[in-house]
Amino acid sequence: MPSPQTVWIARHGNRLDFVNPDWFNTAERRYDPPLSDDGFIQAKQLAKRLEKGNIGHIFASPFLRTIQTASEVAKIVDLPIKLEAGIGEWHNPNWMSEYPEKQPRELLEKNYPHIDWNYSSYLVPKYPETEATMMERMTAVIEKLVNDYPEDILLVGHGASVIGLTEGLTKQTTTFKASLCCLVKLVKINDRWDIELEGDTSHLSETEEKIRFV
Repeated sequence: MPSPQTVWIARHGNRLDFVNPDWFNTAERRYDPPLSDDGFIQAKQLAKRLEKGNIGHIFASPFLRTIQTASEVAKIVDLPIKLEAGIGEWHNPNWMSEYPEKQPRELLEKNYPHIDWNYSSYLVPKYPETEATMMERMTAVIEKLVNDYPEDILLVGHGASVIGLTEGLTKQTTTFKASLCCLVKLVKINDRWDIELEGDTSHLSETEEKIRFV
């Protein structure tokens, strides 16, 4: 009898503009910060945690911080990264003043060889985006992914997408905090998705005291 499908959902590690807020003022792509030094450490610790997770596919938001986090996992489990815009950051007009510009393909190709450029996103968010629209987007994408990819999968997203993807699949209101580099584990039991890990950070040597989304 095959094992039940498992969906892992992770938030990216700490971001440079959280550590150095002045970075935002001169950044070429100010809504697409990279990981901070400690964010890379968190990403490596997440990768170590997932090394024996039997993951069949990795999906990541197309923002740099999520690609960098997913890349650490991809190196360890030797899998490509599928960039799925549908699990990307909430395009909240209170967080961003315009559609978030991201790293161009030529830079990503140069620096992140694990990206699978043959994959096309199911859904691309528009700007601006309400919370309800964002949650609908997450639900649509996660339902499509688990249907089309029946193996165990990992999704690397943002605080809002960790919550949105979890609620979209379980149809339950979450109560946990989606802290940096946290991990959610969902397991399909019959036709129901059970939450086995809720925003777990036990793999991290350091965690944040205050949960931040922006």
